[in-house]
Amino acid sequence: MSRALLDIDELCVDLQDDELGTRRVLHGLTLAWRRGETVALVGPSGSGKSLTAAAILRLLPDNAWIASGDVRLAARAGQHVEPQNLPDLGEAELRAVRGARIGIVFQDPGASLNPVLTIGRQLQESLQAHTLLRGAAARDKALRWLAEVGLPASALDRHAFELSGGQQQRAMLAIALAGEPDLLIADEATSALDVVTQAQVLDLIDRLQAERRLGLLLITHDLAVAAARADRIALLDQGRLVAVGPPTLLLGRDGAPALPLLRELLDAVPGGAGWGAERTHGPSSADPPVLRVENLRVDYPGRRRWGVARGGQVAVDGIGFSVAAGRTLALVGASGCGKSSVALALARLLPEDAVASGSVRLGETALLPLAGRALRAARRDIQLVFQDPLASLDPRQRVGDMLAETLASLRPEWDVARRAARIAHLIEQVGLAGLDLGRHPHAYSGGQRQRLAFARALACEPRVLICDEPTSALDLITQAQVLSLLARLQRDTGVALVFITHHLALVEAIADEVAVMDAGRIVESGPVAQVLNPVQGQRHAVTRALWAALPRL
Repeated sequence: MSRALLDIDELCVDLQDDELGTRRVLHGLTLAWRRGETVALVGPSGSGKSLTAAAILRLLPDNAWIASGDVRLAARAGQHVEPQNLPDLGEAELRAVRGARIGIVFQDPGASLNPVLTIGRQLQESLQAHTLLRGAAARDKALRWLAEVGLPASALDRHAFELSGGQQQRAMLAIALAGEPDLLIADEATSALDVVTQAQVLDLIDRLQAERRLGLLLITHDLAVAAARADRIALLDQGRLVAVGPPTLLLGRDGAPALPLLRELLDAVPGGAGWGAERTHGPSSADPPVLRVENLRVDYPGRRRWGVARGGQVAVDGIGFSVAAGRTLALVGASGCGKSSVALALARLLPEDAVASGSVRLGETALLPLAGRALRAARRDIQLVFQDPLASLDPRQRVGDMLAETLASLRPEWDVARRAARIAHLIEQVGLAGLDLGRHPHAYSGGQRQRLAFARALACEPRVLICDEPTSALDLITQAQVLSLLARLQRDTGVALVFITHHLALVEAIADEVAVMDAGRIVESGPVAQVLNPVQGQRHAVTRALWAALPRL
């Protein structure tokens, strides 16, 4: 490609695996793009998308290396020098490329931002590393960058944990662009955000790209986002580039792409042909509820200074709902609306300084007053699956030991043989029959880890399962597989589901009832077919905003 900003030519990456030995994980990748062009790198989990980004910046893990190939970065506009071949550069030369020439925004801003430094300090560090600005000038520039990405000046003196997910990602974007790079890599930068915040962040990236003629590598598993935002789509599968071209050409003008992998990805979009085989509606909503919530309130008192609590927050403000056995209630809303606080309150896992009040009844048992042995016994009947299985599974424990520990804690009356039989049944039940349970969580794929998280939650045969964004970080194919599995498990066990999500298309596919939250309150609720009906439903502005922000093909 002429005038390429970045030109990747026959790039190969090898990886040393303790069990499989040395293997090639990226096979002769050739791809290039111009200034101002957006290329979306799309593919299922494990296809090599994030590995490509790491190889470009020479940020591969210790057990991986570039075996061959070139990554040529053109000189800045106006400079008449030969392109740099990044695999040939030394570490000192690479430091002049990272941040100053190529910026990157990762999927999880909470893990990328330094928790002990303020946002302003981190922004100024980036400015000092890549520009000549110092002191007051660097602070003024940091404030301008915050304004540029839509953050208030007060964010300069805040820490990452004091910002919402969308605000954290905006801060990461400001830090990544502070060195004024020519190329921005967005590695699943919006996949964990709610659809409204996702649209806002992507609009922001589009604007900054147009103003600064940035090259953009948009790594995503969401075909709708890729089709709407990219000039070209590059499709990866098992480390090989299988297709590249404009979205209209690859996806087909008639919506029928020729490539089998693209057809599979399209079928896995919620509501596509890959959905619905396992889904059946639960029993009548008139059945007695297994979980009843009334006037639930969650307060975070805030920091104490000079003996006075300051900055308190009402996360959940007097909500109520009920779920019957075998049915699914979807709890939806934008980031910060209180959905996860509801999940933690139901599972009795709120932080020590949080105060929950109201009534939560599991059958005839009031959950909020329980403590000690009574609380442990109740936890058999209500379990929680988190968004990130890698963060919720103990990294130091083998998964077999983890499942055994769960049963030993919550089913102490079972003997060792019964626990072993239960674990074997669970692994088969979640579709992992034959899996080696003697490995640590990091050794499994994202889909396998989430299936293991479901196995752990279902180990003690709960009556209620709370799923807090359990598929938002998974690719479309794995998401469809996991949710099809969940529907089958619900059908087989009769477990009641509280499914927390920001994605209304998922709600249509899996839920019986839906409750829409905003600012800690339920603003609209009812049967899915009624609330999401484009003619009769969507009465509240929040529901309409979530629906309008859905990326569509």
